[in-house]
Amino acid sequence: MDLAVDLSHRTGRTDAVYRALRDALTTGRVAAGERLPSTRDLARDLGVSRASVATAYERLVAEGFLETRPGAGTYATAAASDAPARRRRGPGALRPRAGWRWAPRPTSGDRAAPAHDFRVGIPDASLFPYDTWRRLLAAESRAGGPAAGSYGGPAGLPRFRAAVARYVSGARGVHAEPDDVIATTGAQQALDLVARVLLEPGDVVAVEDPGYPEARELFALHGARVVPVPVDDQGLVVEEIPPHARLVYTTPSHQFPLGMPLSLARRRALLAHASRYGTAVVEDDYDSEFRRTRRPLEPLQALDRDGRVLYVGTFSKSLLPGLRAGYLVAPHSLRDALLAARQLTDGHGAVHVQGALARFIDDGLLARHVRRAGARYAERHEILLDALRGLPVEPVPSAAGLHVAAYLRADAPLGSRALAARALRRSVALESLTAFATGPHRDGIVLGIGGAVTGAIRPGVRVLESLLAPAVRR
Repeated sequence: MDLAVDLSHRTGRTDAVYRALRDALTTGRVAAGERLPSTRDLARDLGVSRASVATAYERLVAEGFLETRPGAGTYATAAASDAPARRRRGPGALRPRAGWRWAPRPTSGDRAAPAHDFRVGIPDASLFPYDTWRRLLAAESRAGGPAAGSYGGPAGLPRFRAAVARYVSGARGVHAEPDDVIATTGAQQALDLVARVLLEPGDVVAVEDPGYPEARELFALHGARVVPVPVDDQGLVVEEIPPHARLVYTTPSHQFPLGMPLSLARRRALLAHASRYGTAVVEDDYDSEFRRTRRPLEPLQALDRDGRVLYVGTFSKSLLPGLRAGYLVAPHSLRDALLAARQLTDGHGAVHVQGALARFIDDGLLARHVRRAGARYAERHEILLDALRGLPVEPVPSAAGLHVAAYLRADAPLGSRALAARALRRSVALESLTAFATGPHRDGIVLGIGGAVTGAIRPGVRVLESLLAPAVRR
């Protein structure tokens, strides 16, 4: 136990040891149930008499902060663990600024995975080639070099940017040179950089509705006025975008969460709108690697002739969220501003991870992994669609991605929120479509196929069937 004691205190060494120990206990540095050093060991470490430590221990035992266990030692009690919470709730506690309305959302790592896991945005970690990844990371660590021993540049490791540029050019048709790529710690940081550089408080940002809540709330956090724009079977309804919108956020390859792609006519209309009104467009291509067609529609970035599209990609869905690796392909006109924003807010990313990813891409391992994982996800997609037949739901057609959205029919006996809550009590996790919408929208559910073990899909859907039994029997 590390303990800082001010032995110059005028009340004497025994009182100084007592105060230091009490502070460690009441601030949570010593947890309830933790064993303290013996009086002899602590006296030696602090350079005081054993009697001073023994007297301090006796006082803390009498106050209920410590307890002695014969033959086992001295331990912190539960009274110590209660103290930090009381201090944090005191009248002088700091609070967020006025108007702060955000709270952290639960994540997939906050609780144990359910038996039937249909949560959205989770890839299958068992498909990741861990042995290969460890070898690549070890090779990067052994290689060393200037980048490993110094602060990296905000744009990212040059060979990582070169590898990403080659990958997105070949696999997705994006027009990118290495200097166009900025490494980020996931897509969310890319959106944050864009917001910092482009948005003034009060600027209008148009987002899809239903859409990605974290993007919507991030723009609002930067002071933007977020305006929801409806989607239909062709994707974002472009004519509903406010003319004065400073930025449009869209997921054209695989609309989140419904799944349809933005039609070619809508893509052209969106770019014409951006050119006419001077609007920036953020194209979030979050999981289109796992497509079930030979070739997706051309990305907005490739169709853009005016430098108005910022293309955002991530390895969280194709590989693992824990890698915290993404990228932003930005117009040259914004590059310096985005790099400055990255440098001021985060400095740079993990160069050894970027180096390993560069090797992973250049050795063809990413393409191989995407093919292998994509085949598994396509199989699960078909199993899920087949299992949903006969339920009072209408799946939304989708040609890519890691989830399936389905509208609830009018005869469904439960709404999506009630269905999700009851299903979770039976260890089946799914998402309510209303959680992604800001305004009135047809009710439905969203089921992920990344975290759903293939053999657990049908049993999980059978649980949903039992909850929807009155409509199923009709």
